[in-house]
Amino acid sequence: MSSHRPYAGRGRFGTGVAVLGLLAALFAASPAAAIPDPGDSPQQRERVTERDRAETEAAIRSGEVPGVDEVVHSDNITHLKNLPKGALQGTNSDLAFQGKYAFAGNYDGFTVYDISRPASPKVVSQVLCPGSQNDISVSGNLLFLSTDSSRSDDSCASTTQPATEKDSWEGMKIFDISDKRNPAYVAAVETACGSHTHTLVPERKSVYVYVSSYSPSETFPDCQPPHDGISVIEVPRKSPAKAAVVDFPVLFPDGGYDGDPAKPSNSKTTGCHDITAFPEKKIAAGACMGDGILLDIEDPEEPRVIDRVRDTENFAFWHSATFSQRGDKVVFTDELGGGGAATCDAKTGDQKGADGIYDIKGKGDRSELAFRAYYKIPRHQAETENCVAHNGSLIPVKGRDIMVQAWYQGGVSVWDFTNSAKPKEIAYFERGPLSDTTLRTGGAWSAYYYNGHIYANDMAKGFDVLRLDDKRTDGAKRVRLDELNVQTQPSYR
Repeated sequence: MSSHRPYAGRGRFGTGVAVLGLLAALFAASPAAAIPDPGDSPQQRERVTERDRAETEAAIRSGEVPGVDEVVHSDNITHLKNLPKGALQGTNSDLAFQGKYAFAGNYDGFTVYDISRPASPKVVSQVLCPGSQNDISVSGNLLFLSTDSSRSDDSCASTTQPATEKDSWEGMKIFDISDKRNPAYVAAVETACGSHTHTLVPERKSVYVYVSSYSPSETFPDCQPPHDGISVIEVPRKSPAKAAVVDFPVLFPDGGYDGDPAKPSNSKTTGCHDITAFPEKKIAAGACMGDGILLDIEDPEEPRVIDRVRDTENFAFWHSATFSQRGDKVVFTDELGGGGAATCDAKTGDQKGADGIYDIKGKGDRSELAFRAYYKIPRHQAETENCVAHNGSLIPVKGRDIMVQAWYQGGVSVWDFTNSAKPKEIAYFERGPLSDTTLRTGGAWSAYYYNGHIYANDMAKGFDVLRLDDKRTDGAKRVRLDELNVQTQPSYR
């Protein structure tokens, strides 16, 4: 694979008609590879049968499911705004926040929004830099972008190429965002098996980046087992071009979950999908395909596993994690079907493709994860809607654990897990299916609460802004953050 080559300039785009023409030309020359989670590929999605179509049409006629593109929500949620996709027409992915700005990932690059007036967000800049899935984070003047597809080089003008090519590249890209209208690409760091997601552990002089990646199949030669750890990158704040991998801690010396031939939907552990750090408590939680783990990050360069859990009965793919406010619970998500299947239906049930809530018992190295309950949205979706538990964040309400969460075409759910054994939904927002005849991938990838509003990045429909008005959550409106990367969980106390 290619060596580290810092690169600047070609990732810098503003807005305007002339730039849109340039973007269109570049998109035609170098489409981004679409490699999201393992089930999100045509050959692995559930086939939509004539019976599925008939059931969808019947559910829409009966009112059980909204009509195509119809917006519905609970009385305590107001849909303030939707901004459709602009020049970046790839799949929308994750979100990060800083001051009055939201940063939205897209498989073709990223968009910077001005959200100083949440009901009227404005596009500040759009950066063309193809490479799925462009998971995104910010810290100070730095923006971090994950590349998890084989590229011809580490530039923003790269093209897709087979992973078997010797000079193929994938890993982390770093931008300077001191000028939000003109983000500048300043560094690239190649990592083993690329970067599907990443997590920041910020320090005063450096930012540590935990790079999660995994082997989706045997066709990727650089991801072959044992890919049993994560890459740790150190990025000096004053010299980001010196960013480099400083360690590759092995988290699964025994290889992790090896799968079960009787349960082919359960993923083997060949890496981690996502990690959420809680720097104040020096802990992190990892969702690692077949395993859920609790980590000690006292030394950010050398995270180590404290406890590990499995759920071979109901969890197919450990996808992401969210701590409670006090750090005494973890919500793990199961991305059954990889985000490309219709799993929010009666035949799947309410324990698969759901959240798993775990209490953390004990302290320090004696901490243990103890299962308490599952949570799944209480509304069945159409057979043509991809739907499963996905990315969410806490809503900072004193004394309570309340979370907002994206469910792809299941929409956005606000739910309370203060009693971890009895979670319950308190608000929701969703659209009807993209199609009543074909399973088309779409819906909210991420839904996060930031400074009084909920922001969601819909894979197909664009950027949504929601306002939640509920006496159970009104206290959160007084909480103000300077920065939010949901996978680096802040202390709200």
